[in-house]
Amino acid sequence: MASLAIGATLGTVSTPGTVRRGPVQAAIEAKLEEALVPAFLSVANESFMHSVPPGSESHFKVVIVSERFAAQSLVARHRMVHQALAGPIAAGLHALSIEARTPGEWADVAGRTTPSPKCLGGSKADA
Repeated sequence: MASLAIGATLGTVSTPGTVRRGPVQAAIEAKLEEALVPAFLSVANESFMHSVPPGSESHFKVVIVSERFAAQSLVARHRMVHQALAGPIAAGLHALSIEARTPGEWADVAGRTTPSPKCLGGSKADA
């Protein structure tokens, strides 16, 4: 799907090449929607970019836009996201990339996000 503009209906944006939405992704979406009432939320399962079995739900990128981030530092915003996701993190979520913005900041960057880096971890081929 394409990115949603501010004011668009809340939805989840899928990144090409990602695996289908699984239970961990659904839990992440539900917890963030409940805790932070986002104007925009994108949860992308980026596990396919890493050396994990097909269908894994271990690496996620979250782009979240919320009024609740106003007057909060970047560290405080990340803490808010981590607090909302305490359950999935405790259950073994391996990696979480977060872009947390206010609606004004989101408008300033015209909805552009930072691409995720390539995996630098070990490879099954190296084993």
